Amino acid sequence: MARKTVERNISYDDIRKIYYVSMDLGKDKEGKRVKRYQTYRTLYAARAGLRNFLLHREQELNTPKHSLTLADWLESWMDTIVRPTRAETTVYGYQKIIDNHILPGLGHIPLLALSPMDIQQYYIQVQQSANLSSNTLRRHHDLLTSALRSAVRQDKLLHSPMDRVEPPRAKQKEASYLRPEELKQLYTLLEGHPLELCAKLAGSLGMRREEICGLKWDCVDYERRVLCIREARTAYGATVVQKETKTRSSVRTLYIPDDVARLLQDEQERQAWRLEEPSEFVVLDRKNLPYSPNALSLAFTRFVRQHDLPRVTLHGLRHSFATVASFQGVPLFDIGKALGHATPATTGKIYTHLVDHTHEDTLMKVSDALK
Repeated sequence: MARKTVERNISYDDIRKIYYVSMDLGKDKEGKRVKRYQTYRTLYAARAGLRNFLLHREQELNTPKHSLTLADWLESWMDTIVRPTRAETTVYGYQKIIDNHILPGLGHIPLLALSPMDIQQYYIQVQQSANLSSNTLRRHHDLLTSALRSAVRQDKLLHSPMDRVEPPRAKQKEASYLRPEELKQLYTLLEGHPLELCAKLAGSLGMRREEICGLKWDCVDYERRVLCIREARTAYGATVVQKETKTRSSVRTLYIPDDVARLLQDEQERQAWRLEEPSEFVVLDRKNLPYSPNALSLAFTRFVRQHDLPRVTLHGLRHSFATVASFQGVPLFDIGKALGHATPATTGKIYTHLVDHTHEDTLMKVSDALK
């Protein structure tokens, strides 16, 4: 007797004193089963050889086989996953990053060959050639992470190379803001100016510029003295769209102070007097059309420069609202709720100067107590 089965796929030749391992390679083009035999000196080695073969065979069967480049996949990802589910502004931003940077730098690389080192070198190259900030580069990282994780879910990749990529370190920008006395000076100069209402919606209520541009009259309730933030007017490229607010937590109701209520009523009367057809929007430009966010910011920046005021943007007035509230002892949690932040951590991350101010007060109180 020459050979007998010892275990499944393993047999022993008692004459030659060796073990045979049967390795199934599947079927050929004619449908016939193809097998290969490997010999081993010991049963232990034969078992190890069989396990190793089966492991590699499983990996080979599960390994994606296609000729997609990164450019091919990004086009498919944008068409089938991003465009049907994301906001127009997000789609526009993604497409701009892909067209201007990712396709020239990485688009030609086969998806299956894309390595963490390719992406890491891309970050260095694009930062140097396009002089991009680390915060902008972080958006490239987030886009690639989302796209390649989708490739894994769609069985185009076994693993995402982004899992082993060191992300660009984003830097938190310092918020520009006006102190209470500076904000009062601005308000005085703006009295009777078309931008007065916009400035107070930002500086006294903490509204974003997109929320100001998107505010409609049906969201203003004089009887309850509140206005509801539900929509935002956002620009991407030359297109301006009315959409839902930035996040779910951005939907909020704000109390209307007396001076803001007066400005709202004056503007509503002005529109009723001058417009043949009433506008649904609260804030209008010189042509009595809804303001685009960029145009409103530019108009405010021009006013600041013309009056030689401390350099601050319209969004900086929102930061000023948070600063004044902090100086008045309002907790960070309540400030974040008024601003429409999802968590107090978001507020603290943006307004580090408020935390520093709180630390100053705390230390001074301790110092005074020990005198």
